[in-house]
Amino acid sequence: MAKKQAAAVDIRHFDIVRGPHITEKSTMASENNAVVFRVANDATKPQIKAAVEALFDVKVLTVNTIVQKGKTKKWKGVPYTRSDFKKAIVRLAEGQSIDVTTGI
Repeated sequence: MAKKQAAAVDIRHFDIVRGPHITEKSTMASENNAVVFRVANDATKPQIKAAVEALFDVKVLTVNTIVQKGKTKKWKGVPYTRSDFKKAIVRLAEGQSIDVTTGI
């Protein structure tokens, strides 16, 4: 039986996964074999799964996405709204891990 080849890294994969989202809550999720990434707003779950598997050479079980709405803030008394962004909670297979402190 032939070996399964790893997915080739496409330039679009770098556009989909923008970077890790490091917070206290995402650090606690890493205990359950999950990693949180900021992703493109138009990225779908299958695209996110393919990108993470290709970039980090891991097996992804599930992908959950959240759209974080931008907060309304004030700067020098003038209100403005931060941009919305999308987060992806990627659950990895048992024994797999991603070190988010290192680059791609």
